[in-house]
Amino acid sequence: MENVIFDRIQKQIDSNDVVLYMKGTAVFPQCGFSAAVVQVLSQLGIPFKDVNVLEDSDIREGIKDFTNWPTLPQLYVKGEFIGGCDIVREMYETGELQEMLQQKGLLAA
Repeated sequence: MENVIFDRIQKQIDSNDVVLYMKGTAVFPQCGFSAAVVQVLSQLGIPFKDVNVLEDSDIREGIKDFTNWPTLPQLYVKGEFIGGCDIVREMYETGELQEMLQQKGLLAA
């Protein structure tokens, strides 16, 4: 069972430059942490695929095992796990997030 979920998660990550596993959707986040990450990505003008874990309990539990990270949201950029809300916010405030997105060709310098 786990491998099937991991395969689905890997496919989502592989087929989108930026993926956010979150509670709710980009338009209607259902937790403050998810909303904060959506806000950062929106301010930077970064398009992303939102995966609503509330609609899929397999993904909700599977993503935590997949990354060995216990909380949501979880942000992936070009296949790389970046982190959750606190990490994304901190990286944004220091400019590290913008720099990384530029290096990966997702944000104009």
